[in-house]
Amino acid sequence: MFIKNLTKKYDGKAVVDSVSFEIPKGKVLSLIGPNGAGKSTVMGIISRLIARDTGLVEFDGNDITKWKSRELSKRLAILTQSNNIQMKLTVRELVAFGRFPYSGGRLTEEDEEIIGQAIAYMELEEFQDRFIDELSGGQRQRACIAMVIAQDTEYVLLDEPTNNLDIYHATNMMKIVRRLCDELGKTVVLVLHEINYAAFYSDYICAFVDGKVAKFGPVKEVMTRENLSQIYKVDFQIQEIQGKPLSIYY
Repeated sequence: MFIKNLTKKYDGKAVVDSVSFEIPKGKVLSLIGPNGAGKSTVMGIISRLIARDTGLVEFDGNDITKWKSRELSKRLAILTQSNNIQMKLTVRELVAFGRFPYSGGRLTEEDEEIIGQAIAYMELEEFQDRFIDELSGGQRQRACIAMVIAQDTEYVLLDEPTNNLDIYHATNMMKIVRRLCDELGKTVVLVLHEINYAAFYSDYICAFVDGKVAKFGPVKEVMTRENLSQIYKVDFQIQEIQGKPLSIYY
C-alpha cells in the first residue's frame, strides 16, 4: 500500500500536509507523534473513513476509493478510537459482525469457528455471552479487537488499540499484534502513544509532527534519542538490549 502526497485541511488549516510513505507488507508499522500530529487522520484516510482533500492511497494497484466496500472489507479491517456500541449485543454477537463481508449475516460453521478463535485470542471466552454494556472499558476494547480479528483481513488497522487496557492486557494486545504478523502474515498498522510498545513490537515507525512525516524507517533507525527528542520536544533516554530499544524514558 502506497500513500502519496495526502493532504487534509480543516478550517483552512492543514492537519495532514503532503504525507507520503509506503506500508511494508507483512510487517508491523506504528504511527507515532504528539497529540494533533495527524496520525489518526492519516489512518482514517487510509481506511476511507475520512475523505482526503488531495493525494492518493494506492491499494493493490488501485485507488482505494475505487474499491467496492464489501471487497475492501475482506482485505482491510479498521478499529477506530470511538467504538460506542448502542445496540444490545453479547460479545459473541459483536464479534460475529466481523464475518459479515463473507456471510452477509448468515453464519456458516466456518464463520462460527473463526468467531470462536477470535474470542479465544482475546481471552474473552468467559464473557462471550455477556452484553457489551455490562463490560468494563478494557473488556469492550478487547471485544472490538476480537471482531477485527474475526474479519480475517490481510491488512489490520488499529487506532490506539491499547486504549483503556491495563498493562497486562495492553501487553497481550501487542503480543497478539506480533502473532498476527509473524504467524498469519498480516500487515498491521497502529496508531500508538505508548512509544515503548511501538519500539519493542514494531518493525517500522512513521513519526508525525505538525501533519507531516518527520521520520520513517526501521525501529532502530527512528527510535533514537536524537529523533525522539526532536519529535516530542523532550530530552529522552534509551536503554537497549541487543541493539533494540528496551526502555524509553525522559
